[in-house]
Formats: sequence, structure tokens, C-alpha cells
Amino acid sequence: MSETAPQLPAPDGTSDPHRWLEEVTGEAALDWVRERNAAAESELDAFRDPLSVEDTPLSATLQREIREILDAKDRIPAVTKRGDFLYNFWTDAEHERGLWRRTTLASYRTEEPVWETLLDVDALNEAEGEDWVWHGARLLRPAGLEDGEPYRHALVDLSHGGSDADVTREFDLETRSFVPASEGGFERPEAKGSLSWIDRDTVWASTAFGEGTTTSSGYARQARIWRRGTPLAEAQLVHEVPESDMAVFAGHDATPGWERDWVIEAHAFYDTTVHVVDRTQEPPALTQVEVPSDLEVDAHRDLGFFSPRSDWEVDGALYPAGSLVVGDFERFQAGESELHLLFEPTESTSLAGVTVTRTAVVLTILEDVLHRLEVHTRDEHGDWERRDLFPELRGSIDVAAVDADVSDEIWVTVTGFIEPTALHLADLADVAGGGEVGELEIVKSAPARFDAEGLDVSQHFAISDDGTRIPYFEISRLDAEDLSGSAGPRPTLLYGYGGFEISLTPSYLGAIGKAWLERGGTYVLANIRGGGEYGPHWHQAALKENRHRAYEDFSSVAKDLVERGVTDREHLAVRGGSNGGLLTGNMVTQYPELFGAVIIQVPLLDMKRYSHLLAGASWMAEYGDPDTEDWEHLRTFSPYHLLREDPSAPYPPTFVLTSTRDDRVHPGHARKFTAAMESLGADVRYWENIEGGHGGAATNEQAARMNALMYTFLWDTLGSSS
Repeated sequence: MSETAPQLPAPDGTSDPHRWLEEVTGEAALDWVRERNAAAESELDAFRDPLSVEDTPLSATLQREIREILDAKDRIPAVTKRGDFLYNFWTDAEHERGLWRRTTLASYRTEEPVWETLLDVDALNEAEGEDWVWHGARLLRPAGLEDGEPYRHALVDLSHGGSDADVTREFDLETRSFVPASEGGFERPEAKGSLSWIDRDTVWASTAFGEGTTTSSGYARQARIWRRGTPLAEAQLVHEVPESDMAVFAGHDATPGWERDWVIEAHAFYDTTVHVVDRTQEPPALTQVEVPSDLEVDAHRDLGFFSPRSDWEVDGALYPAGSLVVGDFERFQAGESELHLLFEPTESTSLAGVTVTRTAVVLTILEDVLHRLEVHTRDEHGDWERRDLFPELRGSIDVAAVDADVSDEIWVTVTGFIEPTALHLADLADVAGGGEVGELEIVKSAPARFDAEGLDVSQHFAISDDGTRIPYFEISRLDAEDLSGSAGPRPTLLYGYGGFEISLTPSYLGAIGKAWLERGGTYVLANIRGGGEYGPHWHQAALKENRHRAYEDFSSVAKDLVERGVTDREHLAVRGGSNGGLLTGNMVTQYPELFGAVIIQVPLLDMKRYSHLLAGASWMAEYGDPDTEDWEHLRTFSPYHLLREDPSAPYPPTFVLTSTRDDRVHPGHARKFTAAMESLGADVRYWENIEGGHGGAATNEQAARMNALMYTFLWDTLGSSS
């Protein structure tokens, strides 16, 4: 225990002794950060690599190995097809901030594609004296594409240090240069917002336009139409949402013959109002899509896609939550709702993804957290036909249309925990006519990044406190031994998230495999409630006053690992980030007796203040509003307020990490929680990256350093690698 009185927040949130640490760039706060960064690095860099004959620091070994994986030149370049080219953004050791580049499909198929560099972000930073991080690009579909007109105009997003707030600048693909604002180029100042093309001289703008034009979450309140050559402040206001909403979004669908404009009011996560915009009227007229606010709606060509998150009744037909319903969109808007149920969930299945090509709809389905594919097409009478797609594939499967406007080609990416990723290409053009699915061509395959010899992947189910079966994956060596050379509890890292209907599925472990599995560790991925593994009801089961279920699920997986003899308390660690940082923060404060080490990354931890910090207000649909009676349940899972001078068990060794540049989850959460733990004399260390945004790192070097410190902490705490 600390020799001085602990500095803890009042349980009711009325006082906060560490609030000064919320000053993100305050000199006193940054001095506090620098001091703790130095202490954490000094401690962890002193731990030696037990596998090194040269007495090397483990952190140095891991940083080098992880950096080699992140920078590997034989990674599969992710591509997006536009016209005749495949576009890719690439980072490696020589291009830390990255290259935006393109190649042809024929060249991409070769072992050594020839890339044309469009923008070198490192060179841009050097020329401009900036710290830009790539945030993406949107290309304008040329009016004469069918006649061979090439793509030329792009809107490029760049962020300072990786923050969510970014700028947009128009880029000319022909000259490979930015179009200056002085010459009529579109430029959006730094804000949480976006520009998107309508045509060559017109864009949708959803961004900050001055005082009072952002929501309480910091996102855009207004959707405007901005015409070239006019000031941004004079862009035509089309729609505005209340300050209490999360954001407004606007966009244009340029599919020839099916052009549409959309304005979406995001009241909260999974709570939206969707409008179709008629720009031929002056002012532009909005027509609301009459669906429940928790139903997700989209359209492609003639089809409307409707994904209800609660049971939806239309004209006497009941479509269950988690289903997918399709129908003619224009007829639906006219009140003629001839709809078809394309997917209906079961107790063990949920819809993980929908990919639309020119004539086909591919569904990615999770069945007990394992993927399978279906393809749905219409016959000459308009009736829908279903068939299984590539049933031979095993692992996590991701599908993306190559170019949904003009073809039925799809990219199919397959990966697993210990199976390196492979990229395939297939053509579904013949399926609609009753023909066979085209050949699944392997285009790229990545090599192994770690030694998977002897590793086994298995799925298990723990029983939560209320009797619910909670699936989890275990990756471990069948012949694992502890340091004494005999079978026994293994160093085990348990990872979870449990929020915002995000599903955790198998993916190649790469750096985790190298830093953890290859050295004898066991890795576990838990699919707890709050996620989307079993559809909307799995998410909704852990909302607001039921958030405790996510923590009961996670602790039940931990207990099951011990009961099965996989590990014991001294060798079991947990890791989570963002909402997962809230999860692991609750493991520290509510279940300290279960764990030997805890990693908390870019976390929410102060649930009394969270809605007043950066984007926090946008998450109140998930957690509740602490300024109302909701505080009564929020306080039960606010780790900052659950810290006690006399906990039920000693708090486990804890490592808290965040980023100064994180403008989504305020770094004050991590800082204040660490300071409160320090005041208790708890075993805690802290590390804050100056850049990185919500991802924690802006470059591969930063990511390698951050992960090297984390895994060094785990090996130092749980036992040296074997």
C-alpha cells in the first residue's frame, strides 16, 4: 500500500483528484507521461531474452522480429479496383508513412508487380514539415468511363499523427499532385468529417463549418453541397441534425442508371434515420426511408437491402432481428413492399457480411463463429435461388466485390489463426443463369511469419453466470511444457472485446504468433456478449444495465481455462483495447483474483466523465448517460471508481497504454486510472505514444515498439519464454 493517503475518485463521481491529467497537451500532464514512459521502458528494457545467447533485452528482440513482420515485402497488398487499375496503400521499412500506388491486374498476378507511385507520404511530410498519416482516398467515377475515360480526380484524407480528425485535399492522378485551393481545388480543414464526390465540380461536405456546427461527440452536424470555386463556408446547407445526435453523413451513389444521393442522421450507434435526396429540386428535397431507426438500409441498382436489428413487421410479414430482406427499392419507397427474406438467423448462425456484385448477392454467415458462404441470384422470372459457395474453404472468409457496377468478380480472402492469408479471385457471372461457379483462382498467398509446428486450434464453450454458453478459441501446443520441463499451467493470454456488435473471428496471428505462441505461450480469443457473433441479440444482451454480462462471460472463460488445466491464475493474462480496455479494466477491479497480469490499451475507464470527453457522447446508447439515473448502473462497471484501498485480492500487475493523439477515447482515462492505482501502491506501469490515434501507433516502428513492450511485460510477469 502507498505510504500516503490514496488519491481515489469519490465512488459517486463528485470529486476527481486526477482530473488535471485530462489536459491532453498540458505541460504538467505531459511531464507526468514522460516520467512514466521512462520508468516503463527502463523496467521492461532491462528484462533479458531467455532464448538469446548474447544476453539481449527481450524487448529489443521482439521489436526487431515484429518490425520485420510488419515491414515484410512479401505481404499481400490489399487492393481496390477503379477502372483499369488496382490501387493500394503500402508501408515498409523504407516508406514508414507509406506510398499510395497502383498497378494493373495482370501485373498484380505476378510475383513482382510493377507499381506506379501516386503519392509518397514520407516525401510529402519532408516537403511540408508535417506529420501526415494516410487516411484513405475516394476516386471520382469519370462520366465517360464506359468510353475509356480514365479515373483522374481523387479526394485524399490525411491525419496529423493518426488522429481521427483529418483534412481532405483534392489530388490529380494525371499530374500526381494536389490541386491547390488557389486553383479551385477542394480542401477541407482539419475536423472529424469528410468530403465525397457528386461530380467533377461538386462534393458532399459533412464537416465542421464553424461554431455550433459539430455535435457533442465532435462530429459533423451539417450536410452541405459544396461547389467548386466557392468558399466552404458558403456551401449549400441541405440538412442539419441536433447537437445531441452523433453525426450526419452524406454521399452519392454513382452507379450508372441508378444514381442516388443519401443523407443519414446517426442519432447513436445502430440508431439512424435515412433519407434519399432529390437534387433536381431547389432546395434539394429529402425523402425519409420509412423503416425502424435500428434497421440498416442500403440500395444497389434496383435492390434495397434491409437488415433489421429487432423484429420487423411489414404488410403482415414478420422478419426477425438479424435477418436480411431484399426488394425493389423504388417500389418500397412508393409503398409497394414486395420483399423477400434472403437470410434468417438461427440460434447458432448470424449474418456476418453482405457483398453485392452486378447480379449476385454473397452472404458471409457465422455458424458458431465459423464462416461459410452462400450466393443468391435471381432467375429470369425474378425468383431468388440460393446455393452454397466454395464449401471447401476453411477458416475466416472475407468477400469483396471487385467492381460491383460492372462485373460479378469477387475477391475472397481466407485466413486462420495459424494459416497464412491467401487471396483468391472468382467470377460469379454464370451463376445467375444457373451455371457453375467460376474457378477459385489463388492470386496471392502470404508466407508463414512464425513456427506453427505442433500448434493446435480448438474451440470450447464456457458457461457464464446466467447459464449462457460462451464460445472461445484456444491456440496452444499439444506438447506444451512449463519451464521445469514438465506439462503444467501454460503462460496464457486471453483477449476480448465484447461491444458495439463487433465479432472476433479467427485471423492470422502474425506478430502474436512470433512474440507469444512461438515462445511457448497459449492464446485465447473469447466471443463474449456485447459482440456480434450471434447477431443483434448477442450485442443487445450486454447493453447498459446488462453490461455486467460481458464481464461475467469473460471471467467465465478465464475460470474455464483454469478448470480445464490449460493454465492457472499466476500464468493467465488478459488484454483488451478501447471498449476492450474497459473490459480488462473491469477484470482488474472486479476479478483481481483470476489473473496474473492485465494489459489495458486506449481504454475507457472513467464512466462518470466519458460522455464529456471527445467522442464519448456517441457511445451513450451502448453504456448509458452518466448525467442521469443511468449512473446507478454505470458506476458498477466504472473501473476508475471501483478501485479500492482494500480490494478483495491484490490487484494483478497491470500495464496501461494509450496515445496522446487518440482523439476518440481520451487519454485521460488511462492516465487517471494509472495515477489512482499508483496512489494505492499497486503494481502498475504506463506507456503513452505521442502519435498513433486510437490505434496506438502511427507507424510500423511505433507498433513494433508498443507490442514489444507489451509482450516483454507478459513474459517478465508470467514467466520467461520456454
